[in-house]
Amino acid sequence: MLTVRAPATSANLGSGFDVFGAALTHPADVVRVERADETTIEVTGAGESFVPTDPAKNTAGVVASELDAPARIRIDKGVRPSSGLGSSAASAAGAAVALNELYDRGHSREELVRIAAEGEAVVSGDAHADNVAPAILGGFTVVTDDGVTSVDAHIPVVACLPETVVSTRDAREVVPDSMAMDDVVETVGNAATLVAGMCRGDPELVGRAATDPVVTPARSELVEGYDAVAEAAGEAGATGVTVSGAGPGVLAVCRDWASRRAVAAAMVGAFEESGVDARAYRTEIGPGAEIFDS
Repeated sequence: MLTVRAPATSANLGSGFDVFGAALTHPADVVRVERADETTIEVTGAGESFVPTDPAKNTAGVVASELDAPARIRIDKGVRPSSGLGSSAASAAGAAVALNELYDRGHSREELVRIAAEGEAVVSGDAHADNVAPAILGGFTVVTDDGVTSVDAHIPVVACLPETVVSTRDAREVVPDSMAMDDVVETVGNAATLVAGMCRGDPELVGRAATDPVVTPARSELVEGYDAVAEAAGEAGATGVTVSGAGPGVLAVCRDWASRRAVAAAMVGAFEESGVDARAYRTEIGPGAEIFDS
């Protein structure tokens, strides 16, 4: 048996829609795999009742099929489904890394990104890799049609998760089909600044660039209390705030590790003042899926 810890992730990061992603040190899924004649799925943990156990409908089960690696797969969900923190990607990434090792398939981590993305397709309809890439490779990742680039970034962040749900379909539908040239220029500038900030390990640059004039404003309307939460985080020491993935999770970039406590408390408090329960993870950009037991 192999056990893999696969991290939560945040995609888009404001200006990097469908391109940027980052692995978070926590929360995480724990995926355990054993060889079997056919694939079975067991799920426990956060939102377990919402995760399908049919291998054909579960991201980890699809990955097992892609690798021709039938297994008994047990997933302990630490990343709640419909959180905007890459829940389905964590399971897919964990299964890909574990089964590749268990069956000695010999795929590189970069190759496993493509395989795990096929698992994501069963949830989103498309093989998006913006979450599975950081879940497997760790750090900050840039996904394009030509492949994946990763940066070993270490940036303190707070991921705040309200007890609400935003469907990926709704979050897709509110994104405009076109952009004005001024918005294009602003988004490109912010994206370039964010990459520079990640490479430098500079939370000020990353936070300043974690926004865009099109996608974030549209999706933030789906997150009840977002404006108040963003304002509270900034007053508590965040350098920037954005919607994590499709939402409703909200990601705040922090000036330093010490400021995370105040930022987390401010975000939870602002959600509660808006009538929404929430919890916050004081986390950071960190490693990808790890095999830690056998």
